[in-house]
Amino acid sequence: MKTDIHHPNYRMVIFRDISSGAEFLIGSTAESKETAKWTDGKEYPLVVVEISSQSHPFYTGQDKQLDTAGRAEKFKARAAKKVAKK
Repeated sequence: MKTDIHHPNYRMVIFRDISSGAEFLIGSTAESKETAKWTDGKEYPLVVVEISSQSHPFYTGQDKQLDTAGRAEKFKARAAKKVAKK
């Protein structure tokens, strides 16, 4: 294998899915100010994600709506304003 091909910041990182609560420990260069303990007792940087393979409808086979930021309501409000102007 080639040596020194990874970014200098490459390390093990915990990714936590807020939709399902699942956690993954994988190598990454993602930046994080938070840390968490893994099952091996060591602390790793923690990155929180909205969706992962544990909660994505394509992988789970379940159809569910993920609207954590209220985007659907904002869109409906804008659409209602356009209709009201006409």
